[in-house]
Amino acid sequence: EGLYRDLAEGKTKDLKLIIKGDVQGSLEALIKSLEELSTKEVAVKVIHSGIGDISDNDIMLAAASNAVVIGFHVKADGEIKDYAKKEGVEIRIYKIIYDVVNDIKAAMEGMLEPVVEEVVMGHAYVKQVFKVSKAGIVAGCYVKDGRLLRNAKVRVLREGAVIHEGELVSLKRFKDEVKEVKCDFECGLRVGGFDGWKENDIVEAFTQEKTARKL
Repeated sequence: EGLYRDLAEGKTKDLKLIIKGDVQGSLEALIKSLEELSTKEVAVKVIHSGIGDISDNDIMLAAASNAVVIGFHVKADGEIKDYAKKEGVEIRIYKIIYDVVNDIKAAMEGMLEPVVEEVVMGHAYVKQVFKVSKAGIVAGCYVKDGRLLRNAKVRVLREGAVIHEGELVSLKRFKDEVKEVKCDFECGLRVGGFDGWKENDIVEAFTQEKTARKL
């Protein structure tokens, strides 16, 4: 989580890194492997690299640019770690290139916008419209498939057209408020911001499920 807590805003997100290594050859190989992970949406930006242990200058630069410090076969002494903690800079030390690449890839996947998929939970149709003194206009419905959940997102359809979208703020069986009404049961319901019910209106309950994306 710490690897991507500070993200650049906009269509392209940058994961900024400062990389320190023990030898030039392995440092160049690591940088190349990480930069190859970049996509149009998320890019690895190595803003500084060098040979030797992690220094206070590395921490200072990381703090100023919201970067993560990666150490490969190098170390950070106690004072440097304390300075990094004070400045809110994350230091990650590795010995295997594969581990660095996997961690950075996971961080980049966390920066991708998830795939949002709509899932329909159930439908009910309005049998009768009631006016209740304390509650206002209530739609008396019959659940014809699936289920309805209180506080679920719903849309009201009339002759196939969506006339309102909101939240199922009240769901009752007889006089009791309930969390759920299943198929083949009747209920009374109210939808936030809507009271223009007509008989045979359709109530469609749905949810939006987010799925993490992979690189």
